[in-house]
Amino acid sequence: MRFLKITPVLLLLAVFLTSCSSVRVASDYDREADFNSYQTYAFFKPGIDKAEISDLDKKRILRAIESEMQAKGFTKSNNPDMLVSIFTKTNENINIYQNNMMGWGYGWGWHPWYWGSGYNTVNRTSEGTLYIDLIDAEEKELVWQGMGTAALAREVNKKQERINEIVQKILEKYPPGSEQ
Repeated sequence: MRFLKITPVLLLLAVFLTSCSSVRVASDYDREADFNSYQTYAFFKPGIDKAEISDLDKKRILRAIESEMQAKGFTKSNNPDMLVSIFTKTNENINIYQNNMMGWGYGWGWHPWYWGSGYNTVNRTSEGTLYIDLIDAEEKELVWQGMGTAALAREVNKKQERINEIVQKILEKYPPGSEQ
């Protein structure tokens, strides 16, 4: 009987922990673009300035993008082939889990001193979506867009780590056809 009471709590905890660690990604691109011709990049300041996040988070995102671009063999340049811009959205998710187990108390069922219909658990998470736009610098046209959605870290010391993970997962999709 005790196992039946603990199982729903453990299940909710497992679902919560696995949902926090996942990053959902997608990408889209211009099929006419020659992605092999892009070797240098620069950040597109007007686009980045419009992102509605703190300057500290912008710095974290740009550091992560810079690291991933260098790992892919790109060089930062004052005369780039490609411009990098970002856009962000955030959502506050409120999840209410209702446990309809009867008789939480001193045993199972009805008791003269306690009768209950279970309990509710409320979970609040912030979920963010980061868009990374790659723009042909000469044509000033979007050639690739990656998007990643994930639960955000609340602790300052975990923010850079979480942002690095999100950016890395998004840029795994670049160039098109490079996904493993």
